[in-house]
This record gives sequence, structure tokens and C-alpha cells, in this order.
Amino acid sequence: MPSMMALLQAALGVLLYATVQGKEVRRMETLTISSPAFGQGEAMPVRYTCDGKEASPPLVIAKVPAAAKTLALIMDDPDAPAGTWVHWVVWNIPAQTREIPESGLPPQAAQGMNSWPRTGYGGPCPPSGTHRYFFKVYALDTGLYLGNSTTKAVLERAMEGHVLAKGELMGTYMRR
Repeated sequence: MPSMMALLQAALGVLLYATVQGKEVRRMETLTISSPAFGQGEAMPVRYTCDGKEASPPLVIAKVPAAAKTLALIMDDPDAPAGTWVHWVVWNIPAQTREIPESGLPPQAAQGMNSWPRTGYGGPCPPSGTHRYFFKVYALDTGLYLGNSTTKAVLERAMEGHVLAKGELMGTYMRR
């Protein structure tokens, strides 16, 4: 049963430190990610998919902690038949970035391998039914020095212990 102090810390929703099994744990802040092209839980326009131009959608990021040095972005589809399909892996986005334009990234940003496997953005292309696509943005307290063959798993390992805040946007797509 959780202690009263643990319950109070969770309820406050502020950055807290605790010791759990000898490891320092930070309560993560929330940042926001949205898109002018589609809302949370809404269908993504065709232009951002394999049935359109396969352009990466414009994104807006807010509430980035002041201590953040860089941002990272992962887009994936947990509904793929063979398991989670990775569409986009990006890191070293400058922390002051508030807008990522359609088909664009800041020049400092680096991209890794998606599940095709190729570097860069791969638009939604579900084999059947409606799939969910999660755009997850992370505020990091450091830059990451990774190669362009970096996968989602490698990026997630590199981010461990450096994530200050996280935000998520989910769009859907069903092929016609």
C-alpha cells in the first residue's frame, strides 16, 4: 500500500524526487504537442500518408521546461499487425523550437531509422482498418550524439535519465 507521502506527491503533479530501490526518480512534467492539420484523436489528412504526398505534418510544441536543451520526437503505430511500427525517429531538435513545419525540421535535428527501414518520416499506410499514430515529444536535459542508423529502441535507451517532460498527440488513419 502506498504511503500517504507518496499519494500526496503524486496528487501534486510537480517535479519531485524520490528514492526507489536505490535509484533517483523524477516525476515527469507534461509538455504539449498539437498539429494545425488534425486534432487529438482525429483522422490525419491524406497528404501526410502513403496515399498522399507523405509529407510530415506540421507540429506545435508548448510548455517546454526551461532546463531543456533539446527535444526528441517518435511517431509510431501500435496497431500494426506485426507489432509497433515506427514511422519517425528524430532527436536534437533545439529546445526553443515551438513549431515544426510541414515536411521540415530545424537544421540541427537528426533523424534515425523507421521500420521500413529508411531514414526520415514514413507516413501512415495501414494494411487494413483504422490505425492510431502517436507523435511523442520529449524534452531532454542534453543533446544526443547518435548516428543516422539509430532506431527507436536505441533513441529510447539514450534518453533514459534525461527526459524532463513528455507530450503526446494521437491521430488516426484508414486507407480508402
